[in-house]
Amino acid sequence: MNYLYVGIGGLFGASLRYLIGVLFSSPDNTFPYSTLFVNLTGSFLLALLSIGIIERFSLSSRWKAALGTGFVGSYTTFSTLTMDAVLLYERGSVLLSLLYITLSIAGGLAFSLLGFTIGKRRAER
Repeated sequence: MNYLYVGIGGLFGASLRYLIGVLFSSPDNTFPYSTLFVNLTGSFLLALLSIGIIERFSLSSRWKAALGTGFVGSYTTFSTLTMDAVLLYERGSVLLSLLYITLSIAGGLAFSLLGFTIGKRRAER
């Protein structure tokens, strides 16, 4: 039955991901800002949800699946990150591609740590 909750969460996560892609679209597509944004905010959200909301309110496995796997899983996108990095490289922007990869990974770790810290503080209240 959890698959239904994952699907419902995925509906909202994927829709939000698409909306952000539309809002961040640029005519020249020089840098994948939307993918970087969703992956960084998704890293933050997953940590915040896991520690600050799911644990604090002892949510059921259905809610965990809907929020974590469904919503955040469909909101973020590793495959797009890697494809964007390859496209930057193929266009001759090697340094920009490396910067994008570095910002994505280091930023994702930093945003996860921030979400974890805020979530932990909320859970301790």
